[in-house]
Amino acid sequence: MPAEGGKTDMERIGLFSEMEYITVGDRYVSQFNRPFNEAASKNRQMLPGGSKEMSDLQAGYFDPHFVRIFEGEGYVNLNQVRRRRMMEEAKKNLGKAFLPSSGEKKPCGLGSYYGTIGGPVPFFSAQPKPREKYQPPGKNLYTSPGKKGTGYGYANITIGKQFSHSADFYDASKVNYKKENEEHHRLVKGSPFKLNLYPREYFDMNPYFSEKPLPPIKKEGKKELVPSPFKPPSPGKK
Repeated sequence: MPAEGGKTDMERIGLFSEMEYITVGDRYVSQFNRPFNEAASKNRQMLPGGSKEMSDLQAGYFDPHFVRIFEGEGYVNLNQVRRRRMMEEAKKNLGKAFLPSSGEKKPCGLGSYYGTIGGPVPFFSAQPKPREKYQPPGKNLYTSPGKKGTGYGYANITIGKQFSHSADFYDASKVNYKKENEEHHRLVKGSPFKLNLYPREYFDMNPYFSEKPLPPIKKEGKKELVPSPFKPPSPGKK
């Protein structure tokens, strides 16, 4: 680094010289040495008008009056503009629409008979020909006819015949029981058999009654308490 007021190393040696600057010859001043915003410390500074509060009034905006985006603009009908443009484009036409002099040409490619001597041949027409109604041939002879379904819900497909349906009376069991009971009482002769050798009923009303004598009541003996707790003769080993 050169000392203050001295020469640089390139100027001292003389072999190399510093390249010239594009400017008027000013030496480069480092940004660390130059003052920042030098104009801010000179002359009169900017004095703002104070902070503005949020408001719907005009004082809450930056402009002195309300600025419209479109000033004095009227309603524009797009259909009217489109018709006006079509009329202007139609004025550019010099005459009527162009029509060819010879008209349209008829097709004369493959599959067309235009220009031939004999005209269309009906044999090569693509129209379907009338035909008789198709009747499918009958089936071959079967030794056994095929079964219908799987057997569930279909009648007369098993080996035996279908069971005939018979109506069943709703209270048939009660009627049959009543008839059997009446027939039983009709066949009974005399009163029911009773044994006269024993003067009482066969079953007792008390199921826990017994004529055998009860065994003597067992008395629980009192356990003798040890007067003092047991102690080993020798103390515990460590």
